[in-house]
Amino acid sequence: MSNAIETSIHAMGGHARSAARKLAALDADEKNSILQKMAASIRKSARRILRANEKDLAGGREKDLPAAMLDRLRLDEARIEDIAAGLDHVATLPDPVGDVLDAWDRPNGIRIEQVRVPIGTIGIIYESRPNVTADAAALCFKAGNATILRGGSEAIHSNLALAEALDQAGAPGHAVQLIPFTDRESVAVMAKMDRWLDLIIPRGGKGLVETVVSEARMPVVKHHDGICHLYVDAAADQEMAVALTVDSKTQKPGVCNALETLLVHRDAAAGFLPRAAAALRARGVELRGCDATRTMLADVAPASEADWDTEYLDLVLAIRIVDTLEVAVSHINDYGSHHTDAIVTRDDAAAARFQREVDSACVFHNLSTRFADGGEFGFGSEIGISTDKIHARGPMGLRELTTYQYRVRGNGQTKAPVQ
Repeated sequence: MSNAIETSIHAMGGHARSAARKLAALDADEKNSILQKMAASIRKSARRILRANEKDLAGGREKDLPAAMLDRLRLDEARIEDIAAGLDHVATLPDPVGDVLDAWDRPNGIRIEQVRVPIGTIGIIYESRPNVTADAAALCFKAGNATILRGGSEAIHSNLALAEALDQAGAPGHAVQLIPFTDRESVAVMAKMDRWLDLIIPRGGKGLVETVVSEARMPVVKHHDGICHLYVDAAADQEMAVALTVDSKTQKPGVCNALETLLVHRDAAAGFLPRAAAALRARGVELRGCDATRTMLADVAPASEADWDTEYLDLVLAIRIVDTLEVAVSHINDYGSHHTDAIVTRDDAAAARFQREVDSACVFHNLSTRFADGGEFGFGSEIGISTDKIHARGPMGLRELTTYQYRVRGNGQTKAPVQ
């Protein structure tokens, strides 16, 4: 990378730090007004954004990008309206900044409050989806943070058009910045900018996440693979189990909360698997199964060890028959990515045990894995789904983009005794 490009990115970091101080001074009404103007600007710029997106799609087709990636990249009028509506919705959400998390008085008269405050400056590195440009900007802005965005090369024209629309809404200068460089070295520069960035969030493939984690000098909130499981318990409502399996796998297979491995209790398998397999095959799903599965279902390919820890992001599903809930939990904890896992059962005790023992960010009972989403959780949108345990876990909304400080009040107390 040239020194000029590196210098440019560092200058963006300095601008972001200054912008963060201005954002911290805005009240909720001021931020909401700007967010609404951002939404209006995106609607007004829709044609220009679509023209830019067509350039990206043409480039993607020339590069033979997979269909799933092209779908994530594609914008149309409905998707642009969804982006704008998402900004409007974020404006209606309660502002977490200033919330008092806890408060107490000490015997010496000191009053202590734990109060939510912005993190400061956040770098977000992402791939494919241009909607992330607006979603991330809106959430970070509402939580009082300045943002430096670095999208993938496949969406550069769309991202630049969206960022330009956001910039016309009257936010403090440099509150939202998009790096215009698409070479990979820009990621390394961001990862080393601990002077300017308080947090970095990579959203993308395993290679991107591992690169950022290995090089970052600041805290990282990461989203590793979405190897999601659905366990059909012996006490499952089988009609419900079929519906949830099909929805979790096929409603949108190329996303992180789609089902990748189906676990079935042996006592439920004979009645459930043929029905589920027929429904899945009708939707074009390729099935791979353990030996026990293959004795029940014809034309199922054998599942290898690698299938249990693979995120297909496609119409492929691995199936394993298990003897007990304990084996299902063990399989999930051993092979899963700690993202989202679900149990289907009418046995509330079994569900409670599953939710207690599965070590994942989201653990569902009688629910499609596709509901692991910030919008579905009522967050408006999400900055990503964290598979970490500290500072944030699961879908990240406004609260997860804040930290806290202690505000302490006294009336002249001194540590040393007054003489």
